[in-house]
Formats: sequence, C-alpha cells, structure tokens
Amino acid sequence: MYMDQTKTQDIGTSCCRSPMSEDQDCHTIAETSTRIPKLTSSVHDIAAEKPPFGSRFLTDQSDVWTQNAWDHVPPPEDQTEAIFASLARQRVAPVPGSDREKYNAKPAKYWDNFYKANAGNFFRDRKWLHLEFPELLTAAQSDAGDVTICEIGCGAGNTAFPLLSANKNPKLMIRAFDYSSHAVKLVQANSLYQDPPVGSIQAAVWDLSCENSLPPGVAPESVDIVVLVFVLSALHPDEWEKAVRNIHRMLKPGGVVLLRDYGRYDLTQLRFKSGRLLEDNFYIRGDKTRVYFFELDELALIFTGTRPTSAQKTCNTVQIAEESRDDSYNGSLTLFAHSESRDDQISRDLPPLPGVEIHPTLLRPHVPHPPSPPFSIEQLGVDRRLLVNRRRQLKMYRVWVQGKFRKSPID
Repeated sequence: MYMDQTKTQDIGTSCCRSPMSEDQDCHTIAETSTRIPKLTSSVHDIAAEKPPFGSRFLTDQSDVWTQNAWDHVPPPEDQTEAIFASLARQRVAPVPGSDREKYNAKPAKYWDNFYKANAGNFFRDRKWLHLEFPELLTAAQSDAGDVTICEIGCGAGNTAFPLLSANKNPKLMIRAFDYSSHAVKLVQANSLYQDPPVGSIQAAVWDLSCENSLPPGVAPESVDIVVLVFVLSALHPDEWEKAVRNIHRMLKPGGVVLLRDYGRYDLTQLRFKSGRLLEDNFYIRGDKTRVYFFELDELALIFTGTRPTSAQKTCNTVQIAEESRDDSYNGSLTLFAHSESRDDQISRDLPPLPGVEIHPTLLRPHVPHPPSPPFSIEQLGVDRRLLVNRRRQLKMYRVWVQGKFRKSPID
C-alpha cells in the first residue's frame, strides 16, 4: 500500500526520486544513458551562497533542448491557463457518489489487487534515500548503536531493502508495515528479509489509519525514525489526524518523521481524466487506488496544527530538467516552478491559482494533542522537476513535497 506509483530512475548515486517518475500514471518514463548524477538533496536552501554542484542555468529559452538538465528555470507563462483547463475538465465529471463510498470503504483491497498484478516488478529501489534523508545513512553506520526505523506503507520493500543492503549497523532494526497483506508477503519472500547481511528486519500487516493503533511488536515511544514515502496521499483526508497520532505515539521523544509525497498541480494531477475526481485534489487511479496532492501548508497543519509563518516563506525559483521518454504523454502541460527556502524550512507562497486551497478537514477544530504542537518542522519544501524529451520536444513538470518533522524531545 501507500507506494509511489512508478518505475523510477536511479540517477547515478541518486535517486528513484530525487524523483523522476513517481506515479503509476507515468510509469513509462524511462532512464537514459545521458543522465547527470544527482549529488545533493532535491529540497535545499536555494538562498545559500553556493548553488548545488552541477547547476545549469537556462538564460536563453532557445537552448532548452540542448541539454538534459537545467536548474533555476523561470516559470512558464501559461501555468494558470493549464491548471484552469485541467481542473475544469475533471470537475465536470467527478466520481459518482456511490462509487466514492466503495473506493473509500476498503482501500487495502485495491492495493492487494495492485500487488497481485504487479508482484515486485513495478517499482525500482529508492537509491536516492541517502541524499534526501541523510538521517538514514547515519543510522546505518557501524557505530550508530540501537536504532529502530519504521517504514509505513512499505509496499514491496523498495525502501526497506536498499536500507538493509547498505546497512553496517548490527543494531539497526527495520520494521516494515503495509495494510496490503500481499505487499507484506512480497517483502517476507525476499532473500534479504530471510537472511539480512547486517541488522534485522520485520514486516507485518498494519493499517496506519486505525484509531489509537500501533503496529505489531512496536511499543509506544520505541521508534527513532518513521519513513513516510508516498503514504499520506493514499489516505482519505479524514484519516490524516488518526495517522499522525499513531506516528506520534510510536516515536521516541526527539524522533523524526521523514516524508515525501505528491505536490499540488503535479503533472499526474493535471492529467487525470473524467471520472477520477473523488473531491478537490483527491483522485482515484485506474487501478482504484487513491492519491491526494498536497500543499505545503497542509503538511504543516497535519503535523504541527499551524501553517508555516510568513517568516518561513521566501520566493525563489528552482527547477531541474532531465531527459526522459514517456510515450504515454502526448500533451504539453506545463507547471509553475516555484520553491522557497529559509533556514531549511521551506514553504511556498504562490500567486492565486484555481483549486489552491487547504482541505476543509484541516480547518475544523480538533481535539487538542499534547504537546502542542506535536511536531516541529525541520524541513518543508517543494521539489519541482522538468522532464525533457528532446526527441519529441516535450516538457513535463513534476511536483513533490518533502518534509522532516521532529517530535518534541520532552513529551
């Protein structure tokens, strides 16, 4: 369950994600032999004195097809029109009410069907994790001591097994959970699971969205790191609060959540056709799995109860382009590349656009969750990436959100 829906690229030492293709609708995006290795996190302080290694600056738009990678690309002029057109088309024919109830009633069933159909062959291992989340690399060092990492929404193990393969810490425990029983069976059948080289791993079925629930074998305040990669987007918005409460309960004081998920107006959101819209920014895919597209303010509200302050918001543009083949895409949708950062807490302050709103469930009064806020923000940012198909002269804009949220050291 809760898996990013794509075959992804391993960009040199980086990245199924510094994500190049992170959803099932774009799974035909393929890796190329001319990629530029990604050597830094996709979400970085762009106000820093020195730009990341390998930056390329596009000063003349006529040069866009001469390279396969560009940084700091100015936003396209037709963003608003493209978004208006896509959202208007989707809202004309949303998912019928009776079908919405069906899709929301037993979501794990559709993920089971997905993994039965695709086994472990659909996704590539996330070799980008050490760049985006160096905390994982630190935990895997030989002298790191007792560390428990809990991956929620483990799918077929595309996060857990790269961590286990790179691990040098004999005291590292990786716990992998998913509400798809078939996904968990795939993890348990892996040779690395049955005979881990260093450290240990356990996998079990568990539903993050259950009220006041902890995974099997996990005691309260026993986990150092929770990994949430394309997980919250698979939940109904009414389930977010329960999920975060469960995460808060399992984490040690000072423990951290490492999150990556879909951003608002990602290419895949704009490409959804009629009959896929469950509610604003929440969709059903062709395989009946669900996906939500987040604003950064929504993530801040989910984990801290408040929006990021204006002091945390600055306006700068960041975009990276990489060549890709995507024969499933025949359009020319473009997206505004806008990412902001300040003191490693990055947020966004976009001009008014259609459909840019906070989900109503986050604006309702909630039962107080001591301590307040339950988490502090260590990183909150947008990764915007331009996929370039030079052969077909196509530009495809992807948007992901990324955050690090730390539980208060004194609970």
